[in-house]
Amino acid sequence: MKSKNLLIALAILFSLQAKSQEIIPLYAGPIPGAKAQGPEVTETPAGSGMYRVVIKPTLEIYLPEKDKATGAAVIVCAGGGYSVIVYQGEGVSNAKELAKNGVAAFVLKYRLPSDAAMSDKSIGPLQDAQQAIKVVRERAAEWGINPNKIGIMGFSAGGHLASTAATHYTKSLIENSKNTSLRPDFQILVYPVISMQDNLTHKDSRKQLLGQSPTKELVDLYSNELQVDENTPKAWIAQAADDNTVDVDNSIVYFEALRHKKVPVEMHIFPKGGHGFVGRQYDWMSILLKWMQVSL
Repeated sequence: MKSKNLLIALAILFSLQAKSQEIIPLYAGPIPGAKAQGPEVTETPAGSGMYRVVIKPTLEIYLPEKDKATGAAVIVCAGGGYSVIVYQGEGVSNAKELAKNGVAAFVLKYRLPSDAAMSDKSIGPLQDAQQAIKVVRERAAEWGINPNKIGIMGFSAGGHLASTAATHYTKSLIENSKNTSLRPDFQILVYPVISMQDNLTHKDSRKQLLGQSPTKELVDLYSNELQVDENTPKAWIAQAADDNTVDVDNSIVYFEALRHKKVPVEMHIFPKGGHGFVGRQYDWMSILLKWMQVSL
């Protein structure tokens, strides 16, 4: 009897946990710049938690328990070189940890750059990041969020997307009739791609986003260390010094650009860990959460 009651209790708990998160379409209407709707999201390989084709972008919502909620929210952009999205490992796992600590988290399944699927692949991911900020800000009251505490987090190429959203917010690339602010209030960048310059960039990320032979103007535009100004959102940055995939100088030049513009920034360079150290080395999340407690 006791075991039966335990099973019932666990079933109820599982049901509550399942209902605590929701996946919503990012756009209520037409998707901007989309050439064709094409197939649904493709997970490659099946069960890997990594996505290679995203036609219809979404937000997966993780809200904290009301008695723990801080009012802060983070839009999470997983990485993958703009070729795949490491959705579970960098997206969902970190969203759950944020929610557990009182921060509402929204995992963005953004469109990967594709000439076949979008009219301008260089702006497709940024359109989705802007739309995510817009949706979360406009529905902040519904989700118990302070509309002035909405940030964006990115890993690797997702860090490039997050830093692009943080430096390109003045030009709306989406429908925004309410003139909702598209500026994130803070940015969290973990082993991020920042620059598109030859001597710094992750070449595969640049090729995927900007094409084989981008113009200097396009390279400079998406080199986010060159786009920082006094109104760029405050930042928290973490990377390992021995990262052999994305040069740690990406983080350092961005830190310097922010510092010289007097934008509040905190950076942690760990001696070892390589690329993609999330989940296997350092309690970086605790360091981040302390920064959020003090800074937001």
